[in-house]
Amino acid sequence: MVAPLVLLAVVAGAHAGFQVTVTAMVYPRLAATTASEWDAVHGAHSRRIAPLVVVLYGGLVVAGAWAAYDGAGGVALWVALATAAATVVLTAVRAAPLHGRLGRTGPDPALLAALLRVDRWRAVLALVALGAAVAALVVVG
Repeated sequence: MVAPLVLLAVVAGAHAGFQVTVTAMVYPRLAATTASEWDAVHGAHSRRIAPLVVVLYGGLVVAGAWAAYDGAGGVALWVALATAAATVVLTAVRAAPLHGRLGRTGPDPALLAALLRVDRWRAVLALVALGAAVAALVVVG
């Protein structure tokens, strides 16, 4: 069936767009925040981004589960699912804890550099997931 792959491609596209925007625009601004502005800027960022992350990651889980259950799409489907899952795991085990530490300590340059590195990896993984989801759709379609 094509519907699960269409949903996966749409959600992967939304996620990739979100992730690239965060990487290219949001985190560089966050990293440039002065110590005197840090608490307000980081707090506002955390409050604003959390609902988007929940919706997008939830969408990836639902679309991915449906596509996996359907099983169509070949190797490309499994690449899409693996890279999407890797993005979620990287967020949970590295980016979120770094944000937590930054929220407690302020704009520590080493922590910010680590966050920016992790975020670039998340952008790459999100783009690979999108490409693989589209490829899976092409294979079936």
